[in-house]
Amino acid sequence: MKHVAAYLLLVLGGNSSPTADDVSKALESVGVEVDSERLNTFLSEMEGKDLNELLESGKELLAKFGGGGGGGGGGGGAGGDDGAEEEEEEEKEEEEEMDLGGGMDMFGGDEGGGDY
Repeated sequence: MKHVAAYLLLVLGGNSSPTADDVSKALESVGVEVDSERLNTFLSEMEGKDLNELLESGKELLAKFGGGGGGGGGGGGAGGDDGAEEEEEEEKEEEEEMDLGGGMDMFGGDEGGGDY
């Protein structure tokens, strides 16, 4: 896959027919190891073929798989004032929080002072 990606990037960059050396340089420039055997196999399969035609035929094949599932619909609206109850609970939780006054450090000291 990395060889295909590098090949396509080179084509997009203006090199209409990247060589093995071109692809290797592109991959090595970003620290990716090149598998010469796979790269040569890929390039031999690409030889004499038009990339745009290959992409179009691939797109047609992918279209046969469908577009994936549509997400589930939104949940139905709930009746009543459940939202108001939740709001009241949140307010109560906020009131219950304790104020530490900022006088304690994270190691349990009484004062916030120290070496920092």
